[in-house]
Amino acid sequence: MIYETDTDMVAIWNGTAWRYISATTPTNGTVLQMVYAFTASQVATSSSTLIDTGLTATITPKSTTSKILVCIQQSGLLKLTNDTYMLLNLYRGASNISTILAQGGVTQNTTTIGFGGAGVMVLDEPATTSAVTYKTQFNSVNNNSVTAVQHSGAMSTIVLMEVAA
Repeated sequence: MIYETDTDMVAIWNGTAWRYISATTPTNGTVLQMVYAFTASQVATSSSTLIDTGLTATITPKSTTSKILVCIQQSGLLKLTNDTYMLLNLYRGASNISTILAQGGVTQNTTTIGFGGAGVMVLDEPATTSAVTYKTQFNSVNNNSVTAVQHSGAMSTIVLMEVAA
C-alpha cells in the first residue's frame, strides 16, 4: 500500500494492478457527481392524462445516504384555444415528487397563450444505490385543447447532482 502525494490517493496493489482509494472522505454538501440532459423536441397533448415531456435523466447514487439535487427548466410552454391549462409535474420513477406548474396558461377563455417556462429545484432523498430516473410529465387539464412543451424547439434542461450527506 502506498500514499501518492501528487494525487492525494492511497493505492493498494491487488497482485495484478494498483487500485486507488481517495485519501479524503467527502464532507456533507460535497457534490459527488452531476448528470445533465436536455431536449428541444416539441411534445403536445389535448388529453387530461399525464404524458412524458421528453425531459429525463438517470443517476446512480454512490451512497444510500446521498441526496439528489434536481434542477429543472421546462421551456416553450404553450396553451392553444379553449378553456384549459397545463399541469406539469416532476417524477422520480413513478412517484410524483413535485408539482412544477399547477395552472400554466390559465385564461378561462379561448385565448392562445405562450407562457415561457417554469422551473423547480428539489432536494430529493432516494435512499438507494440503484439507478434513479427523473422526468417531467404534463397534460391539458380540461381535456379540450392542446398544451405543449418545447414549443418551436425551445430547449428544456435537467441537472441532477448527487450531494454527500
